[in-house]
Amino acid sequence: MAKDLITNIATYDETSITWRGMDLVNELLGEYSFTEVLYFLSTGRMPDATETRIFDLCLITLMEHGMTPHAIVTRLVRDCNPDQVQVAMAAGLTCVGDVFAGTMDGCGDILEAGLKASDKRDYCAQVVAEHRSQRKRLPGFGHNLHKPDDPRSARLFELAEKAGAKGDAIGLIRLLSEEVDRAYERHVTVNATGALAALMLEIQIPVSIMRCIAVVSRAGGLVGHIKEDQETASGRHIWLNVESMFQYQPPQAPET
Repeated sequence: MAKDLITNIATYDETSITWRGMDLVNELLGEYSFTEVLYFLSTGRMPDATETRIFDLCLITLMEHGMTPHAIVTRLVRDCNPDQVQVAMAAGLTCVGDVFAGTMDGCGDILEAGLKASDKRDYCAQVVAEHRSQRKRLPGFGHNLHKPDDPRSARLFELAEKAGAKGDAIGLIRLLSEEVDRAYERHVTVNATGALAALMLEIQIPVSIMRCIAVVSRAGGLVGHIKEDQETASGRHIWLNVESMFQYQPPQAPET
């Protein structure tokens, strides 16, 4: 006999839809924002005013960043499947990962462990030393475009603190940044994903779903790319332009 499975998230019948014990029609619609309900569905409780404001900042920050791989892939796939926009969006969202837009979970792991450390500066120094010795990129630091600083990060910290963030995770990533600069003898920016990892820890978002929040955020931005590609057929131009850049070169015969 199969074991009964339990969900706390949602149920429905002929006359009602219930999300985590609250009636969608009579208790949620018109009473709470998208940001609040996303937090509610993700964590099981409604956010307070500080958490709502900070969570909203997180959702907005990664929504759009121009012609990134997410946008390019979305446009190419839309060109191949013009009537299946969900396929194009899903393809673009697969680019949220360890290189682009998805490194907040790696940084979140580091910060979460650091918040438990008795000597936080020593912990930060050890983290930086380990990444340097292993020649591993430190998640949440550095940016290929924004130098010397990612303009989003300082603003996120400012707004989160203004909204009432306790500041433990924000203080820790600032300390980690000091140790990064000390070790590398130059300034390395805290990038947006690093800042977002700190903000999400401030509002009790589990590290394990931080990347999910980035996916939700970027999905919003891809809607604009779908709409624009419908008007400009840019995906087809991207394909033809890239194809024209390649020249065929026959493989060299193996040496005898």
